[in-house]
Amino acid sequence: MVSGRRNSNTQTGTPAAATGSARANSGLSGQHKLAQALQDNATLSHLLQRVQQSSARLQDISHLLTPGLQCAVQAGPLDDEIWTLTVANASAAAKLRQMLPQLQEALQHKGWPALQIKLRVMRRN
Repeated sequence: MVSGRRNSNTQTGTPAAATGSARANSGLSGQHKLAQALQDNATLSHLLQRVQQSSARLQDISHLLTPGLQCAVQAGPLDDEIWTLTVANASAAAKLRQMLPQLQEALQHKGWPALQIKLRVMRRN
């Protein structure tokens, strides 16, 4: 026997496409609420700004990195004096150490203030 409500949510009778759409809209609402909370709280807003600046710095030097290094490097913590790059392994860190003067010069050329760049190798679990 065929039901007249094909392609519907069996609990609510809501069409399957509408259910997915409602979930997507509630996700956007949640993201908006999170963004608003981050902006409203001064400490969280400052933290979000630092994270965005760290990511932007990495984007500005990514053209200098080989594809292998790009995969091995992540933007890390940023404070007023030090920017940390998290590196996947010691060999990538060694190559980046050689490139530090070039990376710092590129950042200054893009208008970023001069900061010490610290490399931190990720631990394997």
